[in-house]
Amino acid sequence: MPEQAAYDVNFYELQLQIFPEKQTIAGDLMVRATIVHPTAVFVLDLDPVLAVEATKMSDGSSLSFERRGSKLWIHLLGTQQRGTQIEVVVSYGGKPRVAPNPPWDGGFSWEKTPSGADWIATSCQTQGADIWWPNKDHVSDEPDSMALHIRVPDPLMVAANGRFQRKETHSDATSSYHWYISTPINTYNVALNIAPYVLLKEGFKSISGEIVPVEFYVLPEDESKGEKLMPEILEHLAFYEKYLGPYPFRKDKYGVAQTPHLGMEHQTIIAYGANFNNGSMTGGKDWGFDALHHHELGHEWWGNLVTNYDWKDMWIHEGFCSYMQAVYMEELEGKKGYHAYMDNMRRFPNKLAVSPEESTSAKNIYRAPIYSKGAWILHSLRYLIGEEAFLSSLRKMCYPHPALESVTDGRQCRFVTTADYQRICEQESGQDLSWFFALYLRQAALPTLISRVEGNHITLRWETPDNLPFQMPVDLKLGNTRKRVNVTHKAQKFPFPKGVKPEVDPDKWILMEVK
Repeated sequence: MPEQAAYDVNFYELQLQIFPEKQTIAGDLMVRATIVHPTAVFVLDLDPVLAVEATKMSDGSSLSFERRGSKLWIHLLGTQQRGTQIEVVVSYGGKPRVAPNPPWDGGFSWEKTPSGADWIATSCQTQGADIWWPNKDHVSDEPDSMALHIRVPDPLMVAANGRFQRKETHSDATSSYHWYISTPINTYNVALNIAPYVLLKEGFKSISGEIVPVEFYVLPEDESKGEKLMPEILEHLAFYEKYLGPYPFRKDKYGVAQTPHLGMEHQTIIAYGANFNNGSMTGGKDWGFDALHHHELGHEWWGNLVTNYDWKDMWIHEGFCSYMQAVYMEELEGKKGYHAYMDNMRRFPNKLAVSPEESTSAKNIYRAPIYSKGAWILHSLRYLIGEEAFLSSLRKMCYPHPALESVTDGRQCRFVTTADYQRICEQESGQDLSWFFALYLRQAALPTLISRVEGNHITLRWETPDNLPFQMPVDLKLGNTRKRVNVTHKAQKFPFPKGVKPEVDPDKWILMEVK
């Protein structure tokens, strides 16, 4: 909305106390922002179930406010001009929304560990961070940095984003945990994980040459399981760095927190609720690695390093992450493992566009098959432009310039769109790929390959929705020979020797229907 587009958030500071027995929260949020268009109001988002006690400038000057649904309208002291930096403080609290089905339907999770201790977590990707703290809740505006000061009853520990600063002990049997996030962050990625954790620590040698702190916050009951998983966590980090470039948040840490819900990509502190079960997010199938951890780690690149500027491009987060798991299977078991993993993902409807042209909401985009179909689109793109150009496109989508790979101050983070990825693929391949992206991403239906065998000829032609242009070549296996042929909307005949049964796309690279 224009009133929120009028400012750019620079910094958030959240001071919050958690009361597990009452399942309530109370605290202050300070937001520092730069005015980019003259405005006399400062509009934040906050769930109506949370009460606002006061709003003021950071110098103590009181500001009036009003609630309009989920919007908090704060009236500034006169019209603020472009370039002005302001600091606004919101005092708020109450009983936040309880997550009905985290992480898909999020909020606060107030659970108990097996030993009966409090086990608390936040999740809010589709609902938005405003369900538990005031903010400009739009994916296009990330703060440059953020500070968290979270107070909890002893002996609970707070695992959060960024780098741990210090623990402050109070006389009332509570402690405050101070965290600082030094790089831009999506507001939905700000997360609290609270339990009597045991902290496991390792150092990861990045390809940048730096040693990255790796911290795993596990329940005391699962300490030995956490120790067993730690080497795999380091292996997953090495895999992603090999293909996508250095871990983006080396200045802070790579953190994993055991949670009572399945998982989420909270920047530098991913939520891990797989219960040390490799098949927790793959329908129970064990592919030989912890798929939940691998997926959420992948979001440190796909989602946190590069972030969709609008929810319509969310496949860049989910489809790319899903595809990287097939590439990891390729690392473990070669092309056989890669194709087996891709075949297992070939189950999705084709009713909604993966990346529509029009803007949409977080909730709506998740109705589209952005995970598995998104991965299959990348699979077909790899076939079309070749392995070298394709793998290069992935790395350049993360780090378009090699110099960015050495940056850790936040400049490495950027917003992206599907059109950005198309341009990179065209640069790497030297091909015009507008037809590919238009058919596979901007609308829902698949192309259909019409295949007819008559005598010693096979006739092939493409049919596409609305007769969209489509130039996908097709591999033909003719006995012991294999060739790639160009197929168009016009029927073309290809001869083969007597006694040979032709196979079309024998390795299943192309996302299509066949008739």
